[in-house]
Amino acid sequence: MIVLAKQVPDTRNVGKDAMKADGTVNRAALPAIFNPEDLNALEQALRMKDANPGSTITLLTMGPVRAAEVLREGLFRGADDGVLLTDRAFAGADTLATSYAISCAIDKIKDFDLIICGRQAIDGDTAQVGPQVAEKLSIPQITYAEEIIGVKNKKIKVKRRLERGIEVVEGTLPMLVTVNSSAASCRPRNSKLLMKYKNASTISERQEKSEDYITMVNERPYLNIKEWSVNDIKCDIEQLGLSGSPTKVKKIENIVFQAKESKCLTGVDSDIDELMKELISSHTIG
Repeated sequence: MIVLAKQVPDTRNVGKDAMKADGTVNRAALPAIFNPEDLNALEQALRMKDANPGSTITLLTMGPVRAAEVLREGLFRGADDGVLLTDRAFAGADTLATSYAISCAIDKIKDFDLIICGRQAIDGDTAQVGPQVAEKLSIPQITYAEEIIGVKNKKIKVKRRLERGIEVVEGTLPMLVTVNSSAASCRPRNSKLLMKYKNASTISERQEKSEDYITMVNERPYLNIKEWSVNDIKCDIEQLGLSGSPTKVKKIENIVFQAKESKCLTGVDSDIDELMKELISSHTIG
């Protein structure tokens, strides 16, 4: 299994400096976190691994060197290895360029039965990368998954959460599945895995480490997180980054909601009656 993960800015506390003038997110102004729905996806992969002995999970992320943090987080929770796709040529990519780079990396990995990812990332909310990756790899996809029920005889059964209910669908592997936030939350870190992988790092992260640290990593291959650049995947550089992104931001407007006034109401009928009249007159209700 391959789980696609993304390190995203924490959008729960967006301030006035959250966007740059060119329309891109000012990631330095916000703390970075593991994209929430990708954690839901990881949990589904971990459940499949528990139910199918011998299965493995490879985490794949694209981003700057610090994005290796989400790979370590996945290792702490039960993933087997990770791949960081990082290069300045990837910068400024929209969903089309991002899915192209990821699909090229998956082509390099080659051996997989199932790709699982979150439905969407909280910094873009497009829900496009997963389906685009499936299209570029020419494999079927199941979206809005709430639970992967199981796999048998190269068939996968998935429960989907839709607006007006649920449906259970079946497909043939290899398959890409996108997972909703309504799926089970990801399990916490495993203390033994935390101790095992706490020193895992990419080659870029090891540049400033001591010789003793580098010797330790060389003696323990599982601490080496793979780091791939444009040169490591067979791709057309013109389809990467800004040059490969047809989506252009025309205008942005940063809106920060602030409470300017408040009212204190009691439980008496007159207060409730006054509130209802005010809400109706302002067309908030009615």
